Amino acid sequence: MAQVRELEENLYASLSVRWVQGFPKQNVHFVNDSTICYSCGNFVVFINIETKKKTVLQCMNGIVGVVATNVPYEVVAFSDRKLKPLIYIYNFPGLTRRTKLKGNVLLDYTLLSFSYCGTYLASYSSLPEFELALWNWESNVILCKKSQLGMDMSQMTFNPMNWRQLCLSNPSSVTVWTIERSNQEHYFKARSVKLPMEDGTFFNEKDVIFPDSLPKDLIYGPVLPLSAIAGLVGKEAETFRPKDDLYPLLHPTVHCWTPTSDLYVGCEEGHLLLINGENLKATVLNKVEGQTPLDGRHFFSPVTLAYQKGGVLASGIDGFVYSFIIKDSCYTVEDFLHLEEPVEYLMFSPSYKILLIKTEKGSVYIYTFGEKPTLDNILEACDGKFQAIDFITPGNEYCMTLTHSGEICVWCLEDGACVSRIYLNTLATVMACSPSSLSAAVGTVGGSVHFIDIRDATSPQAVHKAFLSESSVQHLLYDQRGMYLLVGTSKGYLFVINANPSSLFQILGFVEVGKDILQISTVSLLETDIVEVMVLSPLPETGRSRLEIFTLPKILPQVFTAFTNERGKMREELIHKFLYEIEHALSSAVLDFESNRIYGFCNEVSYICIYLLPEKAHNGICVLKPYQKIQSKHYGPGVLSLSPHGLWLISRAQCGILCIRDIHTLETFARCRSHSHQGHGIQSVRISMDGQSILVNGREDGTLVYLRWRRFGGNLASEIFEYCQQLLTTLKNTMEEENNYLSITRSDSLGLGSESEHTTMSLNVDSSQEELVQVDNTKEIPWIQQKSQEAIKKEVKLFSNKRRDIKRGIKALAKTVMNMMEENQTVDNIAKLEQWEFGLDLEELERLHNESEEEIEKIRKDAEMHNLAKRYLAELIKEECWNSMAVKGRALKCFHIPYVVENFPMKQRTDEELKEVKRVFQQKKIETECLKIRKEIVEVQSAITLSKKHHEEEDEEEEEDVAEKDTSLPNYLLGSLSTDFGVHTSLLSSQLELHSREEKIDQIILLKDIIYKVKTVFNNEFDAAYKQKEFEIARVKEKNIRIQEIILDLELEESVWQPEFDDHEKPERTLVVKSSEITAQKYVTPWQKVKTEVSVTQEMEQWLLKRSTDARHRALMDMMGGVLEVKKEDILRMVISQPAFMAKPDALWSEEEKKQFKDYEKKVKELNEEKDKYRKSLEAELKKLQNSIQESTQNFDEHLKRLFKRRVKAEMVVNQEELKINNLVFSLLLDEEINSREAFLNNYVARKQDEKNQTSEAIRKSREDLDVYKEHYDNLLAEDKVLDRSFKKEFSEIPSHQVDMLYKLFKRRPRIHKQKMQSDTTSIVPFGERPGSGKLNKEAYAQLMKAMDDLDNINNMPEGLDSLVWEHFCMTRRVKVENEQKVKQKAAGLMEMVAFLRRRVEEDEQVQQDIEKAFHELVLLQEEKVKFQLNLTIQILLKQGQVELENFQLLLEYSDAILINKNIIEDLNSVIRTQGQKKIASMMESKDVHKGIFQIEWDHKKMEMEMEDLNQKAWDIQMLFFSRERQKYLTEPNYETMIAIQIGIMEQTIAVLDKTHKKNVENCKKLLKKLGRFSNQKDIANYTLSCNLREELVAVSERKDICNALGSTLTCEKIAKERYENMMQQQKLINISKKQAEQISILQAEVERLRMKTFPALVPM
Repeated sequence: MAQVRELEENLYASLSVRWVQGFPKQNVHFVNDSTICYSCGNFVVFINIETKKKTVLQCMNGIVGVVATNVPYEVVAFSDRKLKPLIYIYNFPGLTRRTKLKGNVLLDYTLLSFSYCGTYLASYSSLPEFELALWNWESNVILCKKSQLGMDMSQMTFNPMNWRQLCLSNPSSVTVWTIERSNQEHYFKARSVKLPMEDGTFFNEKDVIFPDSLPKDLIYGPVLPLSAIAGLVGKEAETFRPKDDLYPLLHPTVHCWTPTSDLYVGCEEGHLLLINGENLKATVLNKVEGQTPLDGRHFFSPVTLAYQKGGVLASGIDGFVYSFIIKDSCYTVEDFLHLEEPVEYLMFSPSYKILLIKTEKGSVYIYTFGEKPTLDNILEACDGKFQAIDFITPGNEYCMTLTHSGEICVWCLEDGACVSRIYLNTLATVMACSPSSLSAAVGTVGGSVHFIDIRDATSPQAVHKAFLSESSVQHLLYDQRGMYLLVGTSKGYLFVINANPSSLFQILGFVEVGKDILQISTVSLLETDIVEVMVLSPLPETGRSRLEIFTLPKILPQVFTAFTNERGKMREELIHKFLYEIEHALSSAVLDFESNRIYGFCNEVSYICIYLLPEKAHNGICVLKPYQKIQSKHYGPGVLSLSPHGLWLISRAQCGILCIRDIHTLETFARCRSHSHQGHGIQSVRISMDGQSILVNGREDGTLVYLRWRRFGGNLASEIFEYCQQLLTTLKNTMEEENNYLSITRSDSLGLGSESEHTTMSLNVDSSQEELVQVDNTKEIPWIQQKSQEAIKKEVKLFSNKRRDIKRGIKALAKTVMNMMEENQTVDNIAKLEQWEFGLDLEELERLHNESEEEIEKIRKDAEMHNLAKRYLAELIKEECWNSMAVKGRALKCFHIPYVVENFPMKQRTDEELKEVKRVFQQKKIETECLKIRKEIVEVQSAITLSKKHHEEEDEEEEEDVAEKDTSLPNYLLGSLSTDFGVHTSLLSSQLELHSREEKIDQIILLKDIIYKVKTVFNNEFDAAYKQKEFEIARVKEKNIRIQEIILDLELEESVWQPEFDDHEKPERTLVVKSSEITAQKYVTPWQKVKTEVSVTQEMEQWLLKRSTDARHRALMDMMGGVLEVKKEDILRMVISQPAFMAKPDALWSEEEKKQFKDYEKKVKELNEEKDKYRKSLEAELKKLQNSIQESTQNFDEHLKRLFKRRVKAEMVVNQEELKINNLVFSLLLDEEINSREAFLNNYVARKQDEKNQTSEAIRKSREDLDVYKEHYDNLLAEDKVLDRSFKKEFSEIPSHQVDMLYKLFKRRPRIHKQKMQSDTTSIVPFGERPGSGKLNKEAYAQLMKAMDDLDNINNMPEGLDSLVWEHFCMTRRVKVENEQKVKQKAAGLMEMVAFLRRRVEEDEQVQQDIEKAFHELVLLQEEKVKFQLNLTIQILLKQGQVELENFQLLLEYSDAILINKNIIEDLNSVIRTQGQKKIASMMESKDVHKGIFQIEWDHKKMEMEMEDLNQKAWDIQMLFFSRERQKYLTEPNYETMIAIQIGIMEQTIAVLDKTHKKNVENCKKLLKKLGRFSNQKDIANYTLSCNLREELVAVSERKDICNALGSTLTCEKIAKERYENMMQQQKLINISKKQAEQISILQAEVERLRMKTFPALVPM
């Protein structure tokens, strides 16, 4: 029963929040004129600015999101930050929940704002919705909402003068949303503000959808917008702008409304903008420099704005509040207020008598306007988040907090007020308060522990400092009785400090534990003389945790020297240190007061485990198994701690929930959610000694929560109260003594840290411990280092004699080494030792050697990696530019002239390319065959087709060749000279027929294939030339061998010209590195050197051995001069030796000697003649060889010149084909752009049509609603009129004068006096009286009814009127007044609905205009598309001088020209030429007739003259003498033989002539046959042309129909008509000229005839 009763008592125990201490991170808001509020962790804190009293409202779902207040209704709204967050609205000051708003937001609300009038609340959410919603918070409904994907807003405000306007801004945009209402329907309409550029100017934006100023390009097709060029067809095309057209705009930071519904916007660049509320036009206000400069503060970027009359108040990050006095478009800046911190937010109170100022740190100031303005600090923030907290013993009055910057604050537990502050001016980490004295310890990052005297809570003071080590302090913990202070550092040192001030906080020693200590737990019971300490540290390499447990005796301060060694480390055997390991990782562990159990919180899973400690002692590490485990109902790593009496187990984790459990059953009897997981949970928990108070500190939310028990009694209270009384009684005397010592320590606090401040003589020992050096060191030394130096000093003193002996030996050894080094300088280099070899410290030498080897290895690895990277890059380049090339790029140079010919580097075509080419070839062949079959079907009855069957086979082959030749396009129409390289171009489509996309793509593939073939043809020619040059060089080398021999024989000083290939001709040599190109010396390893020397020695021995055994060679050299036979080439080197007697004088020679001398001279002469003859032959041979080389190389140079021209032509062909490809690609690209533009316009029209349907539906619905509403209004108005008309009928029973009097009273209405604001308030508040809201309308209606009650008073009843009639009258009048009020409300609603309908109609008309404009643009685009598809860009080859231009002006526009086939013009010219020739022939015939008459007359005259001549000849014959011929005939005896010989010669001549004639006849017959065959071919060609002409006529007629359909006349018809008229006129002129020529010729003949008549007649005598 007792246990059940205890459990019931526990269940009724609960915790309540007494106060919350924290500072605002968001904006602070006014709830009314005297109250402000802000969010702090899980709470909303309300502060009365007059009394500074705080009220707390807790959010039960976690951390508070955004907060907003509504002053007229005195309500506060805030959101939570859970999944699918809610908005809560609470009344103030009752703090009762009024409503809860639930939307469809998934993650979080970022902005909340109440309207100044009405019950409207606007909310804005974060990703993923970015939803703006308008709520009627009173009725808990969403009126309208709209999403803006990707738009995160930073500020949202309602227009104070018009609740229908809402402004949202972020650093890149300012948007004004208009709320439109029709009856009960609400709609959002957004309008963006066009912001100026960063310099304050505006950019003139052009219409992106329908640009008006696009240039017209008559050559390359239509010019389209950039969105079509980019290929955008969706909604993004409407806002697309290229990068070059994007200019940086101003970045808004804050905005505020004005009473005229305008906006002031502050920008990051320092500009202030004025935005008109109607047209949203932004104006940059000009800053006017004042008379007093702002201390060099020229640039100011406003962070917050607050509107006041005549301007705005603004603040920035410099701590100043400025007053902007605005007049027209200029403003001046004045200093208004200066604070020590950057100001983050400004806000006026509702009465505008108070200015609220919030700083960046979180402090809140109130500036009160008046005759004497005052600045009050309402909330002074701490410098950063709370790092540590603790109660000041016994924990019922004060507590302490610590921030990371070292600020310590003392807080009163009663009301949470800050009592005092102290700054340590160092970075702090942890803090703990001593149970045995009124002192506290603070650990720092630098490794020091500061001790604070807190006897007087209003003036704490630092009294002592202990510098333990250079590693930061992570844990501080007093044992339960306050005997020892345990300090844990980051390097795994656990220092034990005497916690009593009487010992001056003496450091007793340290214990080495694991690094990164997680928790320290102690057990110090009143009935024991020891303190048990447990340390938890992680083992990350094994995933386990380590527990180290040791004991500290109570008498340790008296005997600590025996417990520690010379360096201050405690002896493990004396403190009974035991090691334990847990198989899994723990985040926290505590030791219970019975010292037989360990409670651990698992790190990976949310379980609390119990471990039993073994009763027997052990050596080494003991592994503990879980004895019991329960689920903690926390998530995330948690921390455990025990209450002061050890019966409560307190757990906390990242979830922010605090649980208090019974230590025996682990049942939770108290649970409180003081923080949330969004703020990363609870950082620390402290419970007072009596258990009544609990302090909880958040990790990231910066909130300190003070908890008290709400229902606390029974055994829970009695157990801890008894323990507290017992402990306080035990520590009472000790605390009084230690506090007295604190006063002594405080008086000596000026000497704080004397050990570190005074000059200390420290002992520095070098690495070899050679000598002691006393150094004057003013730097503060940690305690652990001091102990180490003291131990070293003792060791030095202990071994001083041995050290002295060793020093003498070292000096002697050093002297010996110096002598050896001096001797080493005198020996030879081969025997000289290196300097480092005299080092005696072998370990140091080995270390230096290893370091050098490591450095060398590192450098070698770096070089290898660098070389590897370069080799990899080289391989990539080689693979891309060399290996992947099927044809390597190389050049070919001439021998004598500077000509260089390069081939075409070519890659191997891929399988995909080959398949594509094969597909196109197959398709073209199929098309050709189909066309041929169609022609055969059409012409099956043609005579030409029948005649073709009778030709011979040879003729058929020739015809096919001719047909193929004819089907291929001519060069001028083909657009290139590719046929000159033998490339087959018959599959190419005509440039005039490339209309579809597929044809253009196929044409591009064929053109690429042609380019490949042209390059292949040239490369083959290049390879042939290359081989020829190789042959020429080889032949020149072969001849140069003989030339070199001749030059040597002739002993000429000439050089032999030896042609070689250079690197451009053999580029593969570039990829091979020769040894001669390497300038650096090659690294050779020692074993390679030895191997080289051995191989050289062996080769030399083998050579010497071979020379010694070669007797034949020695005999040949000694006896025969090295040759077996004298060659002809050796004649020039032959010398006849002189006889020995020639050394004597001539007179002493004998006859025999003289004879020998003559023989010698003869031999010398013969030898010289032989030498001269051989020398001349060698010179002739040398010249012949040189001429042969010169001729062959020049011939090659000529061939290479021709190849160079061929290369130029091939490159020209390639460029021509590539130009055609580029034109086709451009046309494809333009076609895609047109299609993109067309698709965009279609999509745009579809969107606009959808919008049109929506607007039409909205208009229809609005009209229906308006009709219904108007009907209600008319009914209500009719009822009002009926009431007015039926008044006299209802009171017809009373006298008429009373009826008239009552009717006047019936028309009378009470005057409602509006509550006028006070004059001083009216002058301060800039917004004045704001428009009426629902609440104000209700108040006005209530005042009206109250005034009606006054009118209905019996005192206002006319005399003589019955009271019943008066009551009936009052009731009727009240009904009339109520009906009038309804009519007014309906009329206002009707006007609003009419305005709404008008706006919808305007929107519908605008959408219709956009649709019509888009349709017009679409029609124009389709016309441009048709024109572009018909107007092809073709490439034509023109010879120089073929096109003649007047005045040498090149025209690019031929609007009146057409392009037709050249054959048509040539045929027409041939017809004209034939007809002209016929006419000329007839004219010549007529001329010949006239000429024949004159000829006959002339012949007659000629015959007469010949008759005269014959007569003269007859007379001459008569007078003729005897000729020689006659004489020869008479004298020659063989006259007939001679004549026969002459006849024979003549016959032979005739035979030759006859043979020649027959041969000519045969040739003529062959020519005639060939001409006949050619005539047949021409007939076939003419038939083919006639068929083509028929097709062309069909195409022309189709195009003529197309042009007629398009409504335009063909240009070709105009030109043909003009040319026909010109030809007819020319024909007329020719006929006239012919007639005139005939008349002139007749007249000339007549003149000649008359002239001949006048000739004299001469008769022969």
